[in-house]
Amino acid sequence: MTRSYTNRRYLDALAERVLIFDGAMGTSLQKQNLTAAHFGGEQYNGCNDYLVISYPQAVEQVHRSFLEVGVDVLETDTFRSNRLTLAEYGLAERVIEINMAAAQLARRLADEYAEQTGQPRFVAGSIGPSGKLPSADDPELSNISFDELADVFREQAVGLIRGGVDVLLIETSQDILEVKAAIHGLVRAFEETGTWLPIQAQVTLDTSGRMLLGTDIEAALAILEGLPIDVIGLNCSTGPEHMREPIRILGENSRLPVSCIPNAGLPLNVDGQAVYPLEPEPFAEALYEFVTKHHISVVGGCCGTTPAHLKVLVEKLRGHPRPPRPILNLPRLASGVRAYDMHQDPPPFLIGERLNAQGSRAFKRLLLAEDWDAILTIAQDQIANGAHGLDISVAVTERADEPYLMRQVVRKLVTAGIELPLVIDTTELDVLEVALKTAPGRCLINSTHFEGGRAKADKVFRLAKEHNAAVIILTIDEQGMAKTRERKLEVARRIYDVAVNEHGL
Repeated sequence: MTRSYTNRRYLDALAERVLIFDGAMGTSLQKQNLTAAHFGGEQYNGCNDYLVISYPQAVEQVHRSFLEVGVDVLETDTFRSNRLTLAEYGLAERVIEINMAAAQLARRLADEYAEQTGQPRFVAGSIGPSGKLPSADDPELSNISFDELADVFREQAVGLIRGGVDVLLIETSQDILEVKAAIHGLVRAFEETGTWLPIQAQVTLDTSGRMLLGTDIEAALAILEGLPIDVIGLNCSTGPEHMREPIRILGENSRLPVSCIPNAGLPLNVDGQAVYPLEPEPFAEALYEFVTKHHISVVGGCCGTTPAHLKVLVEKLRGHPRPPRPILNLPRLASGVRAYDMHQDPPPFLIGERLNAQGSRAFKRLLLAEDWDAILTIAQDQIANGAHGLDISVAVTERADEPYLMRQVVRKLVTAGIELPLVIDTTELDVLEVALKTAPGRCLINSTHFEGGRAKADKVFRLAKEHNAAVIILTIDEQGMAKTRERKLEVARRIYDVAVNEHGL
């Protein structure tokens, strides 16, 4: 299904040429030697995002320094402008105000330079992590629900939208479940404001090529590509040298435009300060290679990058034509760690069924006893025996709290780092939704059909689309189970048409 936009100027430009983002806001602000007075008092000292209220001249100076060297895109000074991180400074009630002010400042300067130079300039609303890790096995860092987290990002996005940004940028993400929640929050902001913008989602990988909780780039791609985003990419954490392999994977496999916004190398500790050693020329040369060799569409600089870095990058890539994207359809599922091809070679895709209370007395007994560690052992045994996915069905007549049981089992498997994708096996929509909001990966829904008409299937497909889940379809319709191959094909085509052409799966 084609998405519609209120403002698609950013995407239109991206369809023509490589776009270049600005460099590090924090690095440039640090060089201004700002005092507590500039931040509005000791209480706000160090809160760079509040400078758009307390001393916007500092932020304006940084924006102008990057516009002068010819960048296409300014990021707003809002990396930590959500209610959870602003609460550290007593600013949780000023989220909308701060984000609007930052967006309006960047918008004014972008428009000024566009008019002066004739070069279109765009504003990206920077949305950094919340500080929570919903997938983590840590009671403090994970003590927030999916919907609460989505609302945190919704609020920030509303301020950025009202301030006039062209694209919303989810960046430096360390937990893939938080990225999913952020995307949901941004969609809610679009619905609230009536303004629909592109979304660019960027994760951050360590030197081993994984996110903080273990997600590799292939899993991140499988999880995010089917969500309502327009650009996928990497930023921060490392310099370009450690991004080569994940950028190659994204460049060869993502149907979406790919972004790469690295640091100026890995930081060195010099007299207690983080110093980024990569000089402008090798930094720009690496990104030029990524564009020409791996078809990257968006480049720029993160920590440690200065106007000097961006000046060389602009000189190398200004007006570079849009790189081609691959036309691929590789159906994959993913855990929060790893992706799996649904077309196994040799086939078939094997689903382990021992975490099913309808089919396993042992699992049912452990479920009723809430013996989560023993349940984890069953999952691990199925992995050892060659399963490619794990079916989870927790409906039992002895208890009426199926949503709770589903959440506990899914969360136990996720926090234990189970690498197989999950197959959510339930007839209840609320249980399905709980599972999809708890599992960070790309799940498979087991299953739906048209036995009682299409009303319930429509709801299943809607949830699948919202969470980028795959769906098993049974060849059952209002006439019952299809018996002949002709009837099976007829029913399959009908349900497939609804899923794909009406719901966009």
